[in-house]
Amino acid sequence: MYEIIGKAARQVKILTFDIETRPNLAYTWGLWDQNISLAQLIEPGAVFAFAAKWYHEKRTRFHSDHTDGHADMVLAAWKLLDEADIVVHYNGKNFDVKHLNREFVLAGLTPPSPFKQVDLLQVARSQFKFQSNKLDHVASQLGLGGKTSHTGFQLWIDCMAGDAKAWRLMERYNRQDVKLTEALYDRLRPWIKSHPHIGMWTGKPDACSNCGQDGPHEYTGIYRTLHQAYDRYKCRNCGTAIRTTTKLHDPIKNRQAA
Repeated sequence: MYEIIGKAARQVKILTFDIETRPNLAYTWGLWDQNISLAQLIEPGAVFAFAAKWYHEKRTRFHSDHTDGHADMVLAAWKLLDEADIVVHYNGKNFDVKHLNREFVLAGLTPPSPFKQVDLLQVARSQFKFQSNKLDHVASQLGLGGKTSHTGFQLWIDCMAGDAKAWRLMERYNRQDVKLTEALYDRLRPWIKSHPHIGMWTGKPDACSNCGQDGPHEYTGIYRTLHQAYDRYKCRNCGTAIRTTTKLHDPIKNRQAA
């Protein structure tokens, strides 16, 4: 597995995050193809648990309505995101972060400090053609293991009823999702095209953008855009393709000079 290495790169606070939500409660007239009005909504869904892990820590954190109370759980999530430089998740841009933002504003909290996001679902969709882009399938195909088995929707019902045994299973399930997401992050690291450049935090712009490894990197030739050319390298640690920021030549400028 690849990892961000070196003392300097460990300055980057990378947080892997996953939330669990409880469903909306509503009155319905049927079971199929329903259009639920706000008048039918009895209780909106909400985040009721989350797990998180700092990249260089072994410990996985878990907070929930059951263990903390809702207000303290929301505040714990806010504090972690406020501290993070990079947040890694699976479908987090469209799901986890927006759900949490709703919880924050409802709690009267301001936005957490800005952080960069690495959404591995977007990486899976843009770079590969797996039969399914679900986390369980992609991770299993890559030999990383799978999600924790559980009782299905009944688990959520039991947790909402305050069943302690169900909550222990929910905690294992949530923690495993975070561990699985971090393992997938390591495996897909060289495929992440828009990974935040680790050099922004370490002060080493020539280090590998995706893992922070200092050179020398493996020289692989010349990278050409439509109008420019750059030296091309491959990181010896994670395999990410790297190009220099110094132009080998500037044909537009040379043409103007002529």
